[in-house]
Amino acid sequence: MRFKMIHENYNVQDLDKSLAFYEKALGLHEKRRKTAPDGSFIIVYIGNEESEFELELTWLAEHPDKYDIGEEEFHLAFQVDDFDSAHKLHQEMGCICFENHSMGIYFIQDPDGYWLEVLPTR
Repeated sequence: MRFKMIHENYNVQDLDKSLAFYEKALGLHEKRRKTAPDGSFIIVYIGNEESEFELELTWLAEHPDKYDIGEEEFHLAFQVDDFDSAHKLHQEMGCICFENHSMGIYFIQDPDGYWLEVLPTR
């Protein structure tokens, strides 16, 4: 029996703001979307050509408040081929929330508070 990871879900408060962030910060773009007939939810799958893995962003009409994401100990990791340029972009965006210089990695934070690890290709 074999299992293949295909996506992870993040619930978001402002779908347009989140889509703009992921496009600019990580080059992820919309691949497909599902909208409830009654308008109660919108699910957008985003990704890029580097991997089949997708991030599922879910907007719920009945949840207008900020999400409680706990202690932010979970995260997605992104490997980048030009670490210095990525760091510069994220610094300009003001989204770097933690740097670990000894490990050579840093984390950015999306508009809803989710942490995303950025590490160089080694």
